[in-house]
This record gives sequence, structure tokens and C-alpha cells, in this order.
Amino acid sequence: MSGIVIIGAGQAGASVAARARALGFSGPITMIGDEPMAPYQRPPLSKGYLLGETSLERLFLRAPSFWKDNAIDLKLGAPVMAIDRETKTVKLGEESVRYDQLVLATGSSARRLPAAVGGQLDGVYTIRTLADVDAMAVEFRAGRKLLIVGGGYIGLEAAAVGAKLGLKVTLIEMAPRILQRVAALATSDFFRELHTGHGVAIRENIGLDRLTGVGRVSGARLSDASELEVDFVIVGIGIAPRTQLASDAGLVIDNGVVTDAFGRTSDPSIWAAGECASFSLGGGRIRLESVGHAIDHGELVAQNMVGASGPYEARPWFWSDQYDVKLQIAGLNAGHDRIVVREGDGNSRSVWYYRRAQLLALDAMNDPRSYMVGKRVIEAGQTILPEQVSDTSIDVKSLQSLAIKVTRASAA
Repeated sequence: MSGIVIIGAGQAGASVAARARALGFSGPITMIGDEPMAPYQRPPLSKGYLLGETSLERLFLRAPSFWKDNAIDLKLGAPVMAIDRETKTVKLGEESVRYDQLVLATGSSARRLPAAVGGQLDGVYTIRTLADVDAMAVEFRAGRKLLIVGGGYIGLEAAAVGAKLGLKVTLIEMAPRILQRVAALATSDFFRELHTGHGVAIRENIGLDRLTGVGRVSGARLSDASELEVDFVIVGIGIAPRTQLASDAGLVIDNGVVTDAFGRTSDPSIWAAGECASFSLGGGRIRLESVGHAIDHGELVAQNMVGASGPYEARPWFWSDQYDVKLQIAGLNAGHDRIVVREGDGNSRSVWYYRRAQLLALDAMNDPRSYMVGKRVIEAGQTILPEQVSDTSIDVKSLQSLAIKVTRASAA
């Protein structure tokens, strides 16, 4: 019996393997990863691990004995070269592995700067893998000049680490404001104030013309013709789903590997889970980039492979740690036409996103109570009227008791 083969040894792949075993699947399970490390967490890489507060051992998703005890064969440091759908094999160099069912959990890759603008120079880094962070760790010495290209969450988390370690940090964002693609103005304003208060120079509406240096980066010329001296650079301009294997195998690709509601691709023997997979939601096709999605989607695929027939019900949630602020996000804010800002005590705030009167999502900064209330309401398909959220005389916990089911009337 060829069993289940999983390409990708990250959070989604590990969730598929562990869940399949927990459900009683007794056939072979093989998980193939191109990194030499057993499955580990990625979010702490740009936070606690880079700061030196999280050890390597704490990164691993499971104890080393788990994989052997559950008869899950890990093939690590083994990039898959091709998928042969006719013979149901995946090729790893000279070795081939047969499958009955194949799962693509290949994740995403960090977007890099092109060589034409200096992206190939030494001292230019991305944050995606353990090797990436280990390579840049020696650069974080007090007083050095760090340039961060990109004002998304990865860039801001790296800026926070740099500032806490005493570096002189400049962050540039070519959009009019940081976090413009993913958050409301109120959230952008909160984090801009947070970072500038810690000494980070944030320059918005400024792009990178090119990095300069001979062999190693030493400077940057920006789109406004200004120039900076830099010691090293971190590029945080987003990620792209790893779909080349699927594309080469003839699977349908549309903003990721296309899956149906059950996680199956255009080949009935091949499934996709996590960041590399796209699925239908709200009349469109989306991908989600979060740990929660990787776990939930991976477990759903495992369940369906071993005999269930349940559709995926996405419950998006995300988080980011910067300085002493924990940002928690529930839901998806796409399509919102109104926001409500609810001020909390001290350095806390929540931003609630609405389409008409329907609550879509919220950003909670140091406000776990608002986060939990909003998350429960969104997942229940309910809403809280905007005027109730904005009324701070109503206690946060009481807001949940005011939730109402979303109807045509309440959404109008």
C-alpha cells in the first residue's frame, strides 16, 4: 500500500499527518520537506526567535519522538523535483515515492528584490525560514543601520526587533501608509505612532530605487532621490504561493492550487492544504496566510482523505507581536465600507470593520476581550450594531449579549 504522501513539512503538512493518524488511518504516511529541519513554527522567527527569547527546541511543532512513534516517515532536506500523476509517484532526485493520495502543503516563498536593483547583494535578507533568520542574526548589533523594505506585518515585526536591540531602523513603504493593503487607517496610525515612539524612522509613499554596494550592500537610493547608508536590509514585500510543482503536473492554478470545498484539487487523488491552496469564499477565490488556517485546513483535508465529506468553513484569525503590543485579528475585512474605533484603557484599541451593519472583522490591539467577543460573534454569523460598539459606556463583555443574527434587514 502506497498510502498518503505529503509534500511540505510545515504547519499544514504536519497537521494533515497528525490528524490522519489520530483518526485511525493505519497505512503509510510519508512527509517530504525541502528543509533539513523537522516541522517547526514560523511566526516566532520574526519575533521571539530573532530576539533570542525563543529557543530552537521551542520552535518544533512536535517532540522528536512523535513522528517515529506514529510511524510517520519524514524525508527532510529532500526537494521534490516532479509529480507523475500517471504512475502516482513523486520524484526526489534519484528516488521515487508512490502515493495513493497526495497532499500539496508546499506553503509560500518570500518575494525577493530583483538583482537589477541590488537584491543579490550580500546583507540583503528575507524572513521566511529558520535558515533565513539564523543567517541574519549576526547582523543585529546595537548601533548598526537597518533598512526594512515593506511596511506589512513582517516588516514591522522586524523593525520592532531591531529597535529593541538598539539598531537604527528605517522602514520604507511605497504605499501612502503602512499596512494599507490589510488594515484600516486607524490601525496604521496606531502602529506608526508605536514605532516612531521607539525610534523607528518610517517613510511612507517612498519606494526603493536601488540598493548600492560592491559585493555587499552599503547604501540605498530611494524614489525621492534621497540616499541612505545601511549595514543590512530586510525585505518584507509579501509572499507568493509555491505552485510550480502543481503547475508542472497540470493541476489548475488560480491564486494558488485550486481546491474544491473539501480540499481536493483538479486531480481526485491530489489534495492541497494551507497557504498554497485557494478555495471559494464569499463568491470569490482566496488564499489565507495564517497558522490557524494551516491547522484547520490541514485537519479538514486529513478527515476527508480518510472518509469524511465535510466542506471547509474558514474561520480566519491572525496575530502579531510588536514591542509590548499584541495585535489580534478576527475575520476578513475585504469589502468593508465602515469602521468603528473603540478606545480601550491605556495602550489598547479595537477597530471593527462593517459592511453596512454586518460585522466582518476586527483588529484588537492589547484588547483580548474585544477580540474574543468579536471573534465569537463573527463565527456565529452574527453582528453587533456599530453604534453599540462605539458606545464605551457599554462594557465589552455586554456587547456579545447584544449580538443579533445577520439578516437582510440588519445588513441593509
